[in-house]
Formats: sequence, structure tokens, C-alpha cells
Amino acid sequence: MLQFEELKLQLEALEPDIKDLANALGLDKMKMEIEQLEQRAAQPGFWDDVENSQKVLQKTGALKNKVSAYDELVSAYEDTMALIELANEEEDLSLLEEAQQELNGVVRNYEKQRLQTLLTGEYDSKNAILTFHAGAGGTEAQDWAMMLYRMYTKWAEQHNFKVTEVDYLDGEEAGLKSAVLLIQGENAYGYLKSESGVHRLVRVSPFDASGRRHTSFASLEVMPEIDNTIEIEIRPEDVKMDVYRASGAGGQKVNKTSSAVRLT
Repeated sequence: MLQFEELKLQLEALEPDIKDLANALGLDKMKMEIEQLEQRAAQPGFWDDVENSQKVLQKTGALKNKVSAYDELVSAYEDTMALIELANEEEDLSLLEEAQQELNGVVRNYEKQRLQTLLTGEYDSKNAILTFHAGAGGTEAQDWAMMLYRMYTKWAEQHNFKVTEVDYLDGEEAGLKSAVLLIQGENAYGYLKSESGVHRLVRVSPFDASGRRHTSFASLEVMPEIDNTIEIEIRPEDVKMDVYRASGAGGQKVNKTSSAVRLT
């Protein structure tokens, strides 16, 4: 039937893109890294450093999720193709709507994963810290800052990010003066980094009895959450120790006791 043939052509056109996506995501490299991390986790003493072991497990889980997501995309493609072919063979128009929905789902899934291939910046995979500040304009600007706060909170929740309120300062009459949110999740900073800047709102202010138009400003700063734990290995053979003795008149211990040490 023509309707199902059209759906099949649309789905077939997506097949080479899905195959190319595997290379763009670096699936082979991911699988090798997962294997290396799992071998590392199996080593004796792995749990001696709890903080480091948790980071290894989190990274392993994130990589496995990406591999699983791609496998699910391929599986959805195959299932949708089978559904379309079966419906076409039986000329069952009652399956047309379901087939269209499944096709749309495959396309959305593909686009979502394709977007992730663009988030390859140094900090794109990090959590994001959002800092809101109301600009000049009093209550109107503070209300605008609150609107932005709610908008980004709702967006994060809809995309399954964890939202934590780090700081919050109420406005004088309404809204907020400043606030800080921590958005936790894969590629949170990559998705939000372009939102940084000054946001403007022009509207008839509900806080103005005269009903005049107001222009309000609020700033949003987006920063990646950086791991500040830095491990520095210092080899004993690289350390030079110099000792010094006190000098000057008096005391039986003078020039006998090393009272200062310098490591370089």
C-alpha cells in the first residue's frame, strides 16, 4: 500500500545515518574503555580509594548507557521496519498510525544521539552551575529573573536532569535578586553553555498601575562544575632537602641544632 511504502522509504533513508552515528559516537572506543575500566575495578584494592572507585563506576555507567542507547535505536529501527512490512503485506490500515508513531520515535531518538556527537567540548560532559542575577529595574527585573529561574528548572526536569538549589535570595516584593542552581546530568553544561548572557523582557508591567511598558534585564551565568581534586605525585628522588642552623650569640645549642628545613 502506498502509505506504508512511503513510511518504509523514510525509514530506509535513515539507515545509513544510523550506521554513521556509531562511528560519530565512537562506539568501538567506548567498548574498549568500558572493558579497561571493568578490569581496573576488578583489581585488588580497588575499593581502598572510595572516591576514586566511585568515579570509575560512574564513568563506566555513563559509557554503558551510551552504548545501550545506540543498541536500542538499532532495535527500534528493526522493529519499526518489521511492523511496516507486516502492515503493508496484510494491507492493515489500522496499523498506519502506530507505524507513523514508531517512525517518529526512531527519528527523535536518532536526532537526540546525533546532537550528543556535537557536544565534544572539554567541559561539555560536566554538570552545569547556573547563576541568576536580576538587573536594573527593581521588582520588574526581579520577577523576570524568577521567570528565567523557573523556565530553566522546568527544562532541566523535563530532560531528566537533577536540579539542586545552591543559593537563593528573594526579591523585595516579588521574584528574586539572585539564585544559583546546580544542574546534574550527562552533557548538562554542553546543552546550557550557550544560554549564558543578559536576557531581556519587554512587556506591560503588572507592577505598574499606569500600565506602561517596561524593559527588564536579568543575567544568567553558566559555568561547568569542575573537579578540584588534583593528584600530584612527587617522587622522593626529585626532592632536595636543605637544613639550616641558627646563628648569633648566646646559647649552648647555637650552631648545633638544625632549626630550619627547606624542601625544593
